[in-house]
Amino acid sequence: MTSGDVDTITKRSLEAQATDLVRRRIVSGDLGLGERLVETALAERYGLSRGTIRAALRRLVDEGLVCQVPYAGYRVVDFSEHDLRELYTLRGALEALGARLTAGWITTEGREQLRAAFEALSAAASTDDQAEANRCDHELHLLIIRLSGNERLVQHYARVENQVRAYISLANRTVDSHEICESHRELVESICAGDTERAGRLAEANVTFLSESASPGNADGGQTDG
Repeated sequence: MTSGDVDTITKRSLEAQATDLVRRRIVSGDLGLGERLVETALAERYGLSRGTIRAALRRLVDEGLVCQVPYAGYRVVDFSEHDLRELYTLRGALEALGARLTAGWITTEGREQLRAAFEALSAAASTDDQAEANRCDHELHLLIIRLSGNERLVQHYARVENQVRAYISLANRTVDSHEICESHRELVESICAGDTERAGRLAEANVTFLSESASPGNADGGQTDG
């Protein structure tokens, strides 16, 4: 690992850290959809054993970010049109429910947290930091789910959370970071105002279908997402 690489290993479980590192590379788009993941190369890059890397890749298989191909090793998942439609449908349903529930009982503290998350997204957009904007985009959606007060909803969302992060990163490639920010402003304000129906509609509308054509290497692009 080079001295300039920020992905450093600390005292946490090496397997957990390796999982975090590869996960971040995938959801940020640094590791492309369908890209082959070579254990020896990753082990050398991060200064870890092949066994640690293999265990991390198996964890990511469970998360739906990596797939194991017989006799060919591991690859980053490559979303098919069917996969994208399923994620779009599921996100719309879960996030609309989360927005309605949150708007229905949001507290003063919750409003402050939500507005702070939106300001973080605005700050990232103002510097044209796409990676940070993607991270803040995800954190804002996740916060809305968490503020819903519905633990089962939180648990269900967690099962697809990392696939959603990859979806957001992929979709946002074709959108200016300022557009990403503005698409969330009305959603945040409707939740803070306690307008449950409008919040639900805006949350669902905020998730637009991402076509396979938006995947890297296809010049046609896709619809926007947030």
